[in-house]
Amino acid sequence: MPHAEALPVAAPALTAVLFGLSGCLVDFGARTHQHGVDKLPHEPANTTPGALDILHSLQRQGIPCAWLDELPHGVSHSLAASLPDWIKPTNTETASQWPAPNACWQALMALNVSRLDGCVLVSGEPRLLQSGLNAGLWTIGLASCGSLCGLAPSEWQALSQQERERKRGKATLQLFGLGVHSVIDHLGELTTCLADIGLRRLKGEKP
Repeated sequence: MPHAEALPVAAPALTAVLFGLSGCLVDFGARTHQHGVDKLPHEPANTTPGALDILHSLQRQGIPCAWLDELPHGVSHSLAASLPDWIKPTNTETASQWPAPNACWQALMALNVSRLDGCVLVSGEPRLLQSGLNAGLWTIGLASCGSLCGLAPSEWQALSQQERERKRGKATLQLFGLGVHSVIDHLGELTTCLADIGLRRLKGEKP
């Protein structure tokens, strides 16, 4: 009798995904942080490339999500107006400032997450990523839409391809220098990156 082939082992499911707000889900280039609230137009921030698609994908999979930011409560909620209502905001004003791990733990507790295993933080802000590392999470850095490049979408598109690659490469090196586990350009590349983390977990790798 021929031996039955072993079925491939599925990668473990994610437990939760935390996102930075400015420079990640919205506000390409994290312009609100750089220029101050009073110097920016008072209008809802556009979502960054791929943000809504990945949020809806995670919702379909039943993976809880939340966003974090250090901006004042009113400002952050105004920026988040273009996001789905179901993604939970985290009030970080009562938590220790980044890069302390408390904000990430507080966000996970608000999601009723019972374990750190399989929890991921995605951000373009180095201090928040350091907070995630300190909290024991998997971390994914965003090179082009975060504060390290710091350019509005129109400014980014106005650059030559060579200049974009230079800025993206410099930001990528800075993010890997922090110790993040992966670096992608923007949220449009997150699905593949999360699948890669799943394979790394399947092999026994820990954050």
